[in-house]
Amino acid sequence: MINAAMRAQSPRLPDELAGRLREWIMTGRLRAGDHLHLERLAEHLGVSVTPVREALLALRGEGFVDLEPRRGFTVVPLSPHDFADAHRVQASIAGELAARAAPRITAEPLAELDALLDEMRLAAQFVLADMGDVVTRFHAVLWRIADSPKLSWFLGIATRYAPQHVAAAVPGWREMAVTDHQALLLALQQHDPVAARSAMHEHVTRTGESLIHHLQQLGLWSHTPETGPHQGVPHHTGNNDPGG
Repeated sequence: MINAAMRAQSPRLPDELAGRLREWIMTGRLRAGDHLHLERLAEHLGVSVTPVREALLALRGEGFVDLEPRRGFTVVPLSPHDFADAHRVQASIAGELAARAAPRITAEPLAELDALLDEMRLAAQFVLADMGDVVTRFHAVLWRIADSPKLSWFLGIATRYAPQHVAAAVPGWREMAVTDHQALLLALQQHDPVAARSAMHEHVTRTGESLIHHLQQLGLWSHTPETGPHQGVPHHTGNNDPGG
């Protein structure tokens, strides 16, 4: 729950709400055809209606929701192909950025990445540790070294459809991420752009495949009366709400 008294004036609040709602859509807490009632969502999130409306307008621009006359906002269907395509784009861009970083990286950022890999190994052992944040910080170092702001911007768009913290909840992903980033760090230490591209591309691709399988197991794309449209607030899927 977001504390409205503390954060109602935050200019980033609509972005934060959009991120929360995007995550709920991608994990099945909000499903295709659900009508998003502004007042109910605002009450559920503990904020006013205005930032919720702004967040939904942003998600409309990204293709996550529709705005229909006299009906309001509804959740747009997301297929396994949508998730796969998002990860294909992300893998291609992230691989290119890793390849650009490999010949440029120096001792100091390599030491920073080595320390982050140690954090990953530790976080992989504890369910409550924020593994997604550690991986995001690892990647951020690479994007900085690659010094390709336009590509990094496009990657930021792609990752909205494949957020790291959603994948972090997938069983087995933590261990896989450690192995993948060990291979990536080795390629970077050797200043090998081909190996760095391959390691990053493989990591993102494997993450996408694992996420799609996980969401299928959760019944995200099932269409039964029990999982039909709800009105304005997320379904209870049995998952913890990562946003708290």
